Amino acid sequence: MLTFFTTAKPFKGHDGIIQRNALKSWTLLHPGVRVIVFGDDEGAAEVCAELGLQHEPKVERHESGAKRLNHMFRRAQELSAHDFLCFSNCDIILMSDFWDSFEKARAWRKRFLLVARRWDTDVTEPIDFSSPVWAPRLRAFAMDTAFQQDAYWIDIFLFSRGMYLDMPPLIVGHCFWDNWMIWKAKADHAPVLDSTHTIMPIHQNHGYNPVFGRVKGYSKDALSLFNLSLIGGMRHFRNINSSTHYVGRNGKIRFRWFRHPGETPKSVLAVSRFVLYKVWLPVWHALLGITRPLRSVLGLRSGVIHSRRKA
Repeated sequence: MLTFFTTAKPFKGHDGIIQRNALKSWTLLHPGVRVIVFGDDEGAAEVCAELGLQHEPKVERHESGAKRLNHMFRRAQELSAHDFLCFSNCDIILMSDFWDSFEKARAWRKRFLLVARRWDTDVTEPIDFSSPVWAPRLRAFAMDTAFQQDAYWIDIFLFSRGMYLDMPPLIVGHCFWDNWMIWKAKADHAPVLDSTHTIMPIHQNHGYNPVFGRVKGYSKDALSLFNLSLIGGMRHFRNINSSTHYVGRNGKIRFRWFRHPGETPKSVLAVSRFVLYKVWLPVWHALLGITRPLRSVLGLRSGVIHSRRKA
């Protein structure tokens, strides 16, 4: 059905709590889910054994020690027999709405990338997944207290097998690689589906390791700029609003007509120009002609106003 893969920080303190929460939530989505955790981080092997996950300790690293994504994306597809995979950051809790959206997407197309905006939520304790109401409670808590991030923050990437095998050695945990993922799918003619209206990914708020110079909301640390250079600069930068399609609030998948500057379909631009120059401007000029006498009496014509200002 679906293979999740991710990499984690050491399973200590608050990071350990939120990572266990995230991983456990994925296993509960469907009996056919498989989860692979990459990296030899402290506690990873033990948590994988406890939750029944596959542990792949080997991971390629940048000279800084930060983990590279290209090895994980390639290796996950080698290990998985499923037609679809999902890379998620290891702090994202997913609920049944994610699985429902996945089922809808795979019935729609065989090849796609699915993304959604996250909800930044303060989760500080282990979630009691044995409770039948854990998901409704978490959803209500997020609706009351959380902040839905904008379209530039992307944490889940559900994609079809065969995509991203030529990924450059991008670094996880830093900026720009996630935005490149959307550009890359579109460059390879795979539709990008924005499921923000139907999925509520719960991002459990956390701090950042100062060793790597990462600060939330800051994209000019050395490793983020390294990623930016690898993707070829801002011309390969996109966000969720650049998606080719979206799921409406009624659950129907629709084409996104207006998106990233320069990417609006030529047909839409042609229709827009036609409406502007052939419909709206002639009507506007006609209205100006009809109302010219009245505007002259009221002193509203631009020429009258100009002459008065000169006087």
